[in-house]
Amino acid sequence: MKKKKTIRQIVREEVAMAIQEVITELKKPVKVEKPMTPKKRTQNSQFTSNKILNDVLNETAQNGDWKTLGGGEFTSDRMNEIVGRNYGDMMNTSPQQVPSNDPMAKFLNKDYREVLDKAEQKQKQKYGK
Repeated sequence: MKKKKTIRQIVREEVAMAIQEVITELKKPVKVEKPMTPKKRTQNSQFTSNKILNDVLNETAQNGDWKTLGGGEFTSDRMNEIVGRNYGDMMNTSPQQVPSNDPMAKFLNKDYREVLDKAEQKQKQKYGK
């Protein structure tokens, strides 16, 4: 007899907890999804002579999902996100110095004015400008 009462008590507690969970789930706001709008069929553009690539490009252009990749439209206001905040850091640092004993130092530090002057002369001879 005592076992039946403890079993009943345990069942009541479990049912009460389950009901409480269901009630809290029902109180949560329901996320309403946008209804699917029929896709507008536009005329396909000719981007390339490759048929398969052209089909993919047209599909991408018509879909429009690419405009909001990353949680929103990318404008110049969000440029820092696009370049990953690395470009600004790169521009603010001092230029890297190549050690003078490095074989690339001659190439990087060479004075190319003579070469450019010769190239300009050759271009003037060829095109007469």
